Amino acid sequence: MVKLKTEEEIDIMVQGGKKLRIVVAKLIPSVKPGVSTEEIDKKAEELIKKQGAEPSFQKVRGYFWSTCLSINEQVVHTPPSKRIIKEGDVFTLDIGVYFRGFHTDFATTFIVGKKKDKETEKFLDVGRQTLKKALEKVKMGNFLGEVSETIESEITKHGLFVLKELTGHGIGRELHEDPTIPGFLPRPKEKTVKVRPGLVVAIEVIYSKGTDAIVYEKDSDWSLVTDDQSLSACFEHTIAIRGRNSIILT
Repeated sequence: MVKLKTEEEIDIMVQGGKKLRIVVAKLIPSVKPGVSTEEIDKKAEELIKKQGAEPSFQKVRGYFWSTCLSINEQVVHTPPSKRIIKEGDVFTLDIGVYFRGFHTDFATTFIVGKKKDKETEKFLDVGRQTLKKALEKVKMGNFLGEVSETIESEITKHGLFVLKELTGHGIGRELHEDPTIPGFLPRPKEKTVKVRPGLVVAIEVIYSKGTDAIVYEKDSDWSLVTDDQSLSACFEHTIAIRGRNSIILT
C-alpha cells in the first residue's frame, strides 16, 4: 500500500534531504585513489551524525554500514571493505539519512581521479541524463509507469542494459516502501500508481554496459555484480509531491 505523506512529514523529509546533500558534498572529495571503501564509510557515518541524523542503511536488518560503495562491475549493495580505490575506477556512492523518523536516499556514480576515459564518461552521462528526464515525469496527473518507460527507452537507445531486478521505491518512515518503480514498463502505464500529493519516491536508474543479468558477488551476502563483469552505474534521487509541485529532496 502506498503511504502518502502529510505536508508536515514532507517538511521533515526536506530537512533530511538538505542534510544528505551536505554530507554528500563533503564526502565526495575524500573518494580518491589509495583510500579504502571502509575509510569512506567511516567518514560518511561521522558526517551524518554531525548533521544530527542517523545512517539509513544501518536500519536495514543485518547491514552494519552507512553506505553501499560499489566499484566497476559491482552494481549495488556492496558493503565497504578494505578494497583500495584506484585511479580510473567507476565508483558508486549510495547513501541515505534518517532524520526525525524519515529516510531520504541518494546515489551517484563517477570516475575516480584525474584520468577520465571518454567512453566511460559517455556511459555515465547517459545515466545522469536519464535520471533527469525520469524525474521530470514525476508530476501531477502522470503515472509512475511514465518514469519506468522513460528509463527503459533512454538506456536501451544507447545500447545499454537496464538491470530489471533492481528498482526505485517509495520512501518515508521505511527506507523501502511501496510502490516499486522498475526501470522498464512491465504493464500499461494506466495500471501503475498515479502521481498525487503526498507521494514520495526514490527514483533509481541502474544499468550496465554489457548485460541485464546480475549475480551475487563471490563470498558476499549483499554485493551484486554484473554477470559478465561489465561496468555498471546507479543514479538516484528522492522526490516528493507537495501540493501540485514536485520537489527533489536530495
